[in-house]
Amino acid sequence: MNPQLASYHQQFEQIASEAKELTAGLTEARFNWRPAPDQWSIEECLAHLTMVGQVEVRAIEAAVDNAKAKGITGTGPFGYPIWERYILRETEPPVRHTLSAPKRFVPLHQQPITGILPTFLHLQREFMIQIERADGLDLRRVKVPTPITKLLKLSLGATLEQAAAHERRHMVQARRVRERLA
Repeated sequence: MNPQLASYHQQFEQIASEAKELTAGLTEARFNWRPAPDQWSIEECLAHLTMVGQVEVRAIEAAVDNAKAKGITGTGPFGYPIWERYILRETEPPVRHTLSAPKRFVPLHQQPITGILPTFLHLQREFMIQIERADGLDLRRVKVPTPITKLLKLSLGATLEQAAAHERRHMVQARRVRERLA
């Protein structure tokens, strides 16, 4: 597997592992506990990531299918334009600027751990499957629409990197909630 893809694959494996660790032993009440009325619970962090990730993984799947059909191959290493690197830098923790989630990605509160965690872990596997499918493609030339707007497209490699960074960002947020529970 391309080393960049192998790195992305490992990142999603790590995120899944962290989610299991983060939620281990939590009751429903603790999973849904908010540090403040305007702050998300662990449940909301994972539900938000699942909502966004499901849109991303479908867009990635379509882009991979399209690239394979068109034969858009490459071996890398792949570099990304400055504007994509800026988006990645702004997404990666530590958080430099907070942004409100678009309404369609604001999760319901008080969802059960038995619904949220398995769905989130399944999503991580879906990301890893798409990463495996992308091996041999040109990670810079293949374009993927962002979940915010189909008008903005990132390269496939930057999309995978940004998705993992977005998940890490909210895992840090969820970890802070878990620490306050203790």
